Amino acid sequence: MARLVVVQHHQHHKNPCPSSLPSSLYDFNGAGFHTQVKLQCKKKVWIKPKGGLSITSSSAKRTFMMDAIQVNEKQCPESHAKEKRNAMALILSGYLFSEVVSVDTAFAQKSVAFREYIDTFDGYSLKYPQNWIPVRGAGADIFFRDPYVLDENVSVELSSPSSSKYKSVEDLGPPEEAAKKVLKQYLTEFMSTRLGVRRESNILTTSSRVAEDGRLYYQVEVNIKSYASSNELAVMPQDRVPRLEWNRRYLSVLGVENNRLYELRLQTPENVFEEEENDLRQVMDSFRVNKVTV
Repeated sequence: MARLVVVQHHQHHKNPCPSSLPSSLYDFNGAGFHTQVKLQCKKKVWIKPKGGLSITSSSAKRTFMMDAIQVNEKQCPESHAKEKRNAMALILSGYLFSEVVSVDTAFAQKSVAFREYIDTFDGYSLKYPQNWIPVRGAGADIFFRDPYVLDENVSVELSSPSSSKYKSVEDLGPPEEAAKKVLKQYLTEFMSTRLGVRRESNILTTSSRVAEDGRLYYQVEVNIKSYASSNELAVMPQDRVPRLEWNRRYLSVLGVENNRLYELRLQTPENVFEEEENDLRQVMDSFRVNKVTV
């Protein structure tokens, strides 16, 4: 029987979420600025730094530098005080926005926790994001999916112990040959009887690694795109315009133990993979096959 062990692992995303502040505010983050203000008497006042306005911040040092503020006081003396206050307010606002942008990015980055799933009966274990939920009847030995991104999931497939006698993952050949078999299996499962459906696939990467348990694992990454006709019942070809249905990344980890082939499968949309690559690779790296004791 499988047992579920909760293990908390906090990991920052490699790429933090972009700031919600307007991009123009980044001009104040340690950069010079050049602005033109119209006074009440229609005289232009230039706030022009010589060598630039430097606004920097750190836990030990904050520096303000402004080499020159040139204001024509002779022609517009009545506005000098007001414009000087505006200039200082502008400098202060730049400092404040710099602090917002440069503050610890923990506020902008998501923290991901993982749970560990250990199947002592079949002999494997993995970690998965703690907010993913189990799905029964999915056809795999175990299946978890993201409750919000429904196309994102992880599962484990096992070969039958009676029909397979694997000694090593190298029985599949080199990683490149194993990748072709993995991709062929995916395409077979995704076969469709709908008219106008077309699939495009590519093997992205293949690799092998020896984990700390001394076992050899293969890793395979493929991309599959599905296209379908916008009007599959149309008579004229020009009315059957193909459109992209989905674009997914599939990541597989292959291992052998107990004379069986184990495959961890990760599925995610390509645009989600770009944001969550670090977390998904942690799931891949966590997969282990274990000796089953009778």
